[in-house]
Amino acid sequence: MRRLTFLLRPQWLALFVVVLAFVYLCFTVLAPWQLGKNTRTSRENNQIASSLKTDPVPLTSVLPHQDSSAPDAQWRRLTATGHYRPEGEVLVRLRVDDGDASYEVLTPFAVDGGPIVLVNRGYLKAGNGVPPFAAPPPGTVTITGRLRDAEPIMSGKQPFKQDRIQQVYSINPTQISQVTGVPLAGDYLQLVDGQPGGLGVIALPHLDAGPFLSYGIQWIAFGIVAPIGLGYFVFAEIRQRRLEKAQSDSRAAAAAGPDPDEPAAPLTAEEKLADRYGRRR
Repeated sequence: MRRLTFLLRPQWLALFVVVLAFVYLCFTVLAPWQLGKNTRTSRENNQIASSLKTDPVPLTSVLPHQDSSAPDAQWRRLTATGHYRPEGEVLVRLRVDDGDASYEVLTPFAVDGGPIVLVNRGYLKAGNGVPPFAAPPPGTVTITGRLRDAEPIMSGKQPFKQDRIQQVYSINPTQISQVTGVPLAGDYLQLVDGQPGGLGVIALPHLDAGPFLSYGIQWIAFGIVAPIGLGYFVFAEIRQRRLEKAQSDSRAAAAAGPDPDEPAAPLTAEEKLADRYGRRR
């Protein structure tokens, strides 16, 4: 045990703490973070692919009530007959379409025999202020769109009104309902091409799983390799100390002839580095 007392030195204790903290983060934060993103991306890709093969269904079959939401049906194409309610219209800021800054126009839609659902009519290219855009058509219309989950509210960004236009930073029906006073279902509808009231069509995301799975596996591997590397350094230090002790004893024995009481000369720093990492050739 005396040979291991060097492990109680501050620099070694600090190294143990750093390695343990790194391993903890790998297995509890970093790997789950990337693997979770991979799960969500794969789920969304499967939902998009399924929606391309499935015929549209009535919105009321998925969102029958005002407080309904359907996370398992995201991206599903739905049809609805009813009328727009432009008094509850808002703009979403800080959007990007094809690399250009844009707004997205959200208008409530009262479904006949169903809930009021928020409809994303499409995008507007941003300019100096809000560009002019067409109002939704009056009267009863039938629309088709893709069901989308509510976005989380952007932290630190509060809704505001400018030039009599209500603006928000997230497509969150709960927040928009509070701002406009119009009750809304939990999910919203994103119009497909060629719909009444439609503006610039928002393209579907690319069906790409991304690098999240490989990143998650890498963090798991790092969490495994880190303690192995620490063990190697401990073993190398023990081996080096044994070697230095053996060399010291050998020199002591060689020097015992003329004066056995004279201690052996200690190894220089250069000799220690040469023994540990090899001598230059």
